[in-house]
Amino acid sequence: MRGAAVQLAELLGNNPDSVSALRPTQDGWTADVEVAELIRVPDTMTVMATYRVTLDVRGQLLGYERVRRYARGQLDRER
Repeated sequence: MRGAAVQLAELLGNNPDSVSALRPTQDGWTADVEVAELIRVPDTMTVMATYRVTLDVRGQLLGYERVRRYARGQLDRER
């Protein structure tokens, strides 16, 4: 996951903050990675994004897509 985070940071120009999900697949892994896209003051207004990344069995980044954008202080509503 660390190697994929470095690869993602190079592509996006932003360092990942955290990994919020990691799931095995038949061909490797998928992970949801949280990234600060726009730093704001106060910090709760920073624009965050969740990227879903696809990794092979060795952890090499195969692809990514942004699946969500939100303010850092925003909580998910119950469904």
